[in-house]
Amino acid sequence: MGPLFLPMIRSVSKFISFTILLLFGLACTSFTATEAYDPLDPSGNITIKWDIISWTPDGYVAVVTIYNFQKYRHIQAPGWSLGWTWAKKEVIWNMVGGQATEQGDCSKFKTTIPHCCKKNPTVVDLLPGTPYNQQITNCCKGGVLASWVQDPANAVGSFQLSVGQAGTTNKTVRAPKNLTLNAPGPGYTCGRANIVKPTKFVTADKRRVTQAMMTWNVTCTYSQFLAQKTPTCCVSLSSFYNDTVVPCPACSCGCQSNATHPGSCVEPDSPYLASVVSASSKNSYTPLVRCTNHMCPIRVHWHVKLNYKEYWRVKVTVTNFNYRMNYSDWNLVVQHPNFDNLTQSFSFNYKSITPYATINDTAMLWGLKFYNDLLMQAGPLGNVQSELLFRKDQATFTFDKGWAFPRRIYFNGDNCVMPPPDAYPWLPNSGFRQYTSLLTLIMTSLSTAALMYVHA
Repeated sequence: MGPLFLPMIRSVSKFISFTILLLFGLACTSFTATEAYDPLDPSGNITIKWDIISWTPDGYVAVVTIYNFQKYRHIQAPGWSLGWTWAKKEVIWNMVGGQATEQGDCSKFKTTIPHCCKKNPTVVDLLPGTPYNQQITNCCKGGVLASWVQDPANAVGSFQLSVGQAGTTNKTVRAPKNLTLNAPGPGYTCGRANIVKPTKFVTADKRRVTQAMMTWNVTCTYSQFLAQKTPTCCVSLSSFYNDTVVPCPACSCGCQSNATHPGSCVEPDSPYLASVVSASSKNSYTPLVRCTNHMCPIRVHWHVKLNYKEYWRVKVTVTNFNYRMNYSDWNLVVQHPNFDNLTQSFSFNYKSITPYATINDTAMLWGLKFYNDLLMQAGPLGNVQSELLFRKDQATFTFDKGWAFPRRIYFNGDNCVMPPPDAYPWLPNSGFRQYTSLLTLIMTSLSTAALMYVHA
């Protein structure tokens, strides 16, 4: 019987191995598809609308509008850049409110030279101060877009372009392909252009409504894994009831390695600091940070400061360790169960974010305009801070087991590295293990002394 069942056992074993391999492959595929999902802003995205507002003899005139529908992730300087590939042999005759970064080869045109002849153009926003005859609504911000919660009026950008050598009807025109959005670096993945219901425009006097000839819609989602290989911020903790300051985990954003990455950090007391910063590379996206154990450009410190009868107080400090960047219009997103009873934020703006319907445990904090909305580069002025006053809910409030510390913190939309829970500051009465160890040491010493006395 044994030899008869041996081939069957081998077949079953191979089938099980193949099944496990197949499931592993499917799991990897599913992880890749969900990398852009943000649990605190599940519907956040950047939507690009391409509205054809009129036809021309050889193409059309379109208004392209970029909407930042992300609650707390903004696009900072040097701003967005939008690229695509033409479906046919289109050219851009002229633009208003934006410009192509390269003109391309326009040698076949003899009289009127197009603004851009590239098959895959890249467009950027114009800078503030552009002459009015070159502007349209929501343009000319240097590519900077605010987050939807902080400033929805400035979370929109747009430009107008006249396209030639394209279709002149809804049936012959073709949507651009392979749209790419850099804001300012990588991180966004854009879907295909879909035909949607034409956009309607209301005139300034609100007495007339016009409609686009055709509208394409593109949705772009953000992934922190695509934006950078390592995290960009970390969290440290402390409290009034424990002298221990829990630092950021070591190597949170990288490790000091002069052998493999020379010049990746600089000491604050280095005599060459000024020359290193002024001679920084043209790629300003690469941070030059102060040498620390965590090597993060940003550190957020949460300090449980005071305990009252009905309230408790926290101090939040954001420190910039990056010598190459000032963070304008920065923001924090903090998750803690007591945010449903936040009484006052002393020098930060505050807005509740409820990603889970009625559960109010997430808050967005950002600086006050012209006061602390600019986080300066690393140095004596490279920090902002505020205090938060919470009302206690006697049913849930406790200082035990790290309850007073945040569950997660985002800086400018990127998830920060938290210390491990077992490293959180303990309450004094939670030090039973230390007292036990001390008692054991005393008893051992007394026993040793007694034995020495007996044998003396």
